[in-house]
Amino acid sequence: MCGVGVENIILWVDSNNIFKQMVKILITGTAGFIGFHTTRHLLKQNYSIIGLDNLSSHPENNLNLKRLKELGINTDNISYNKLIENKNLAFIQLDIKDKENLSKLFHKYKFDIVIHLAARTGVRYSIHNPQAYIDDNIHGFINLLECCHNAKVKKLIYASSSSVYGNLSKMPYCENNLVDSPVSVYAATKRADELFAYTYSQLYGIQSIGLRFFTVYGPWVRIDMAAYLFMKAIAGGTCLELFNEGDMLRDFTYVDDVVQCINLIITKMLNEKELHPHEQFLIFNVGNSKPYTLVEFLSYIEKSLCKKAEIKYLPLQDGDMKATYADITEFFNYTGYKPSTDLKTGVNEMVKWFNTYCQNV
Repeated sequence: MCGVGVENIILWVDSNNIFKQMVKILITGTAGFIGFHTTRHLLKQNYSIIGLDNLSSHPENNLNLKRLKELGINTDNISYNKLIENKNLAFIQLDIKDKENLSKLFHKYKFDIVIHLAARTGVRYSIHNPQAYIDDNIHGFINLLECCHNAKVKKLIYASSSSVYGNLSKMPYCENNLVDSPVSVYAATKRADELFAYTYSQLYGIQSIGLRFFTVYGPWVRIDMAAYLFMKAIAGGTCLELFNEGDMLRDFTYVDDVVQCINLIITKMLNEKELHPHEQFLIFNVGNSKPYTLVEFLSYIEKSLCKKAEIKYLPLQDGDMKATYADITEFFNYTGYKPSTDLKTGVNEMVKWFNTYCQNV
């Protein structure tokens, strides 16, 4: 060990843990799919985390509570705007549209980094209820940006979406593609968030990094997503709906790879001594760069469940993208990392979770 004593090694490890415990991170949407996995991973890294979620009344809510229990939160004690603490994790039920209480939370805890993963999701739902998406995804995000500005939080990571690319014909999608033709209200709200993040970055020096996620799947997946609906229908022997006859291309990205991307960005943010001007505002694709059709994705689920699907083929729906395919060169250049979980491995892990946890969801 070149003269490095055991005591010195222990001191270095302890100092590193203490440093991470001193870094306070706010994660919005911590009871959601990606938020849960991100929170769980960062807790293992010994960061000090406050998780926030509004736990809105939604079919997903039962699974949200299960995710919080998995994180060690006593869900029986949850009430609005009450902080529940458990070691390095504290949880608060709070809506980001509640500007007054959100502002108080920011000023009390002086966050070092904010990871914004809360959103109203679902492309098709956004067409039928646009105002709810505008309220949650735009007004709520502006509240968050205002809180970052007023509380002098200088580091923000936020979730965007591959949906901002619309139905561009040229693939794979690159971050420098024009994204002014969204095909759903949800996509438009995510693009609006990117523009507001840019504005606050330039006005107030907030380092903002947006992540355009590409069809994230894995254990604890949302129950309104195709992956869960496919598993539920196949397991239950009911007919599932396959739009555009399954001829849609998706860049399926395993959730652990997404979390690793977030973790690497946090590490880079904390270790950067000085920012280059072009690093003040960044947007990255986060995808697997190996797209599959929905029919192929479904076939992996069938094999993992050892059961064939009953399928009803339907036409392409309003708001649906025909294809997603991420170019991740920019992210690799920034971090040296590429998502790499193959679809078979990821689907098997997701189905294993489904068989264990989802009988009563």
